[in-house]
Amino acid sequence: MRRRDFIKVFGGAAATWPVAAPAQQAERMRRIGVMMGYAGTDPAAQAQVAALRQGLQKLGWEDGRNIRIDVRFPGGDAGVARAIIMELMSLAPDVLVTNTNLVTAAVQAEVRTIPIIFISVGDPVGAGFVGNEARPNGNLTGFANWEPSMSGKWLLLLQEVAPQIERIGFLVHPETPGNFAFFKFAEALTPAPKVKLVALGVRDADEIEPALAAFAANGNGGIIVVPHAVTITNRDLIVALAARLRLPAIYPWAFYAEAGGLISYGFETVDQFQRGAEYVDRILRGAKPADLPVQYPTKFQLVVNLKTAKTLGLAIPEAFLLRADKVIE
Repeated sequence: MRRRDFIKVFGGAAATWPVAAPAQQAERMRRIGVMMGYAGTDPAAQAQVAALRQGLQKLGWEDGRNIRIDVRFPGGDAGVARAIIMELMSLAPDVLVTNTNLVTAAVQAEVRTIPIIFISVGDPVGAGFVGNEARPNGNLTGFANWEPSMSGKWLLLLQEVAPQIERIGFLVHPETPGNFAFFKFAEALTPAPKVKLVALGVRDADEIEPALAAFAANGNGGIIVVPHAVTITNRDLIVALAARLRLPAIYPWAFYAEAGGLISYGFETVDQFQRGAEYVDRILRGAKPADLPVQYPTKFQLVVNLKTAKTLGLAIPEAFLLRADKVIE
């Protein structure tokens, strides 16, 4: 075959060959483990996890495309949390997101190298999660709930709506230093509160009713419910007992007041999970926990449940209602 004919035949055959598409490198799948100090059916928990997913999606991380999000709900049980973290570790996560002191402590005890972003924990330095809030020195950083001084604000708000109370019980988890710090700060206020302060330590659901019933038996009492996995997961029980025992109460988040609690004062938890997505994004893009300072909330909301106030025979001052961000009637 002449060279000219060979080129013609070869060229025609080549034209019929499939054209290979440019090789595309598959996007690396990253894994995020999430452990919540709530029951899996809790609407507040579902809203918080949804906010985390939405925040990540806005930053380019879509579940099932370039990330996989594994969510677990150990609630207020440290033993369950320890078992679940072993399961999550077998999935080789790139970063872990934890919620509440109880869950964060359980994860920290087992995980030394994987970055951990905590959301809504109390006193992260006192709890031993970080050595320095401005520049964490380990594999943890994230978002704290309140400084202990918030207990002074809760104290004033409760006295404003229930001026007749003479004793205030702080419902706390006695083995969580960051939790108990709220009581210690209020106890040390100068000038001293004009009411007697009592620490009501509860470690689990079984201890809540006896503690509140014994406190209520002496009359003229009110309660401050301090944030903890135990008080979060048992909030319906606490709200019901406060109503039955006629104890005016203030709670740390709006979902307590929406469940029937008298008043709440705190930040929006959904907002913190959206901000948490930003830290997860930065970790996945190469940042270290030490590069990310611990952050505190800056926006707070006051919620009043007038139906509960009426049940308790309380007349909420008009000035108080005008300051409220939400009034439930």
